[in-house]
Amino acid sequence: MNPDFDYALEQDRKDLLASYRSRFHIPKTEKGEDTIYFCGNSLGLMPVTAESYVMQELEDWKIHGVEGHTRARNPWVSYHELLTHPMAEVVGALPHEVVVMNSLTVNLHLLMVSFYRPDRGRYKILIDYSPFPSDRYAVESQVKYHGFDPADAIIELNPDPQSEYVSPAGIAEILDRQGEEIALVMIGGVNYYTGQAYDIREITRLAHRKGCVVGFDLAHAAGNLRLSLHDDGPDFAAWCSYKYLNSGPGALSGIFVHDRHKSDFSLPRFTGWWGHDKKVRFLMGRDFIPMEGAEGWQLSNPPILSMAAMRASLDIFAEVGMDALRQKSEKLTAWLESLIKAKVSDKVRIITPSDPDQRGCQLSLQVSDKKLFHTITAKGIIADWREPDVIRVAPVPLYNSFTEVWKFVDILASCEV
Repeated sequence: MNPDFDYALEQDRKDLLASYRSRFHIPKTEKGEDTIYFCGNSLGLMPVTAESYVMQELEDWKIHGVEGHTRARNPWVSYHELLTHPMAEVVGALPHEVVVMNSLTVNLHLLMVSFYRPDRGRYKILIDYSPFPSDRYAVESQVKYHGFDPADAIIELNPDPQSEYVSPAGIAEILDRQGEEIALVMIGGVNYYTGQAYDIREITRLAHRKGCVVGFDLAHAAGNLRLSLHDDGPDFAAWCSYKYLNSGPGALSGIFVHDRHKSDFSLPRFTGWWGHDKKVRFLMGRDFIPMEGAEGWQLSNPPILSMAAMRASLDIFAEVGMDALRQKSEKLTAWLESLIKAKVSDKVRIITPSDPDQRGCQLSLQVSDKKLFHTITAKGIIADWREPDVIRVAPVPLYNSFTEVWKFVDILASCEV
C-alpha cells in the first residue's frame, strides 16, 4: 500500500468541492483519458454550462434581432449588470466599485489615464519585480506619453539577496526612500513567474502614507486569492477573467475603482457612451455625463456572447464562495509542495513562497532542462513553461483533486533528467 496515495484518496472522498469537477470539461489525452490539467493559471477550463449560456444569447439574437436589447431572456442593455454582484464578491468590493469591460491591458491604460498624473516632482512608477511583459509595455508607454524617460521614471522591485522573493521590508524601504517621487504604485497581486502574492493592504497603506496612488494588476489573483479590495483600499485594480475565472480565451476584464473616487468627476478619463448616465444615455445628448462608480469608465456597449460565458463561471463562484475555494486551495497546494520536496527535489526546485499567505495555488518549479517539461506533457500533464527555466503548475480547487497531485508527482519521479 502507498500511504501517500491512500491519503490522496481519503482527501478526495472528504472534499466538499469534489463534485464541481464534473461542472467543467476536462481535456483528454489521445487515449481518451483525462489529462492532469494544472494550467488554470493560464487558461481556466470551460464550464459545462457555458455552451448553453452562449447558445441562449444566440437564440435570442436569432429570434429578436435588435430587440434582444430589451426582449432577450436576459436583456442585453443591462446584461453586464448580471456580472457585477458576483464579480464584486470574488474581489471583495462594493458592487458600484466593479464593472466588467474590455480586456486587461486596455483597462490598465484607461485607469492610468485617470490615476497616473505625474509632475516634475512626482512622476515615477513603482512596478512589480519581473512583471508580465504586457504590464511593463503599458507602464513604459504611459511614462513616455507624459514625456518622461522610462529608465529614470520606472522603479522595479528587486528580490532580496539569494532569494526569488521581494520582502515586505524591501518594499517598505523603497517607499520610505523614494515615495515622495513616486506618482503611482502599480504592482501585480501575484507575480506571474514566481507565484509570490503581495500584501495588498500593507502596500496600499505604506504607499498612501507617502502620497502615492496605488493600483494592482490582479490577473493571477482574482479567483485565486481571497481579496478585500474595498477594505484594503487601493485606488484601482484590473484583472482578466480567462485564468482562474474560467471565462474563455481572451475573455473580458474587470476593473475596480475605490468608493472614494466614485463621484470624483474631475479625474481625467477617456470616455464613451456606455459610461454616460444610463438614465439619459439614449437621449443622445451632446455633453458627457459620467455615471458614478466604476461604470463611469465604460466605453462601448458590452459583448454579450463573451459575457454569457463569464456568467456561467461566475454562477459557480457564487455557489461555492471564495472562502471554501481558498480553504481547499491552501490544502491542495501544500500537499503538492510536500510531495515535491519529499520525492523529486533532485529534479525541480520550488521558487514560490511556502507561506500560504504569500502565494495562491500556483507553484513555480525551476528546472535545469526544458526536456522535463516536454516529457511530462507527453505523459498527459498540461502545465506551462515560462522562460528561462520554470514549469508553472496550478492545482485549481474547482476542478483538480488530491489524487491528481499524487499522480503528477509520481510521473515527475519517473522522468529521467
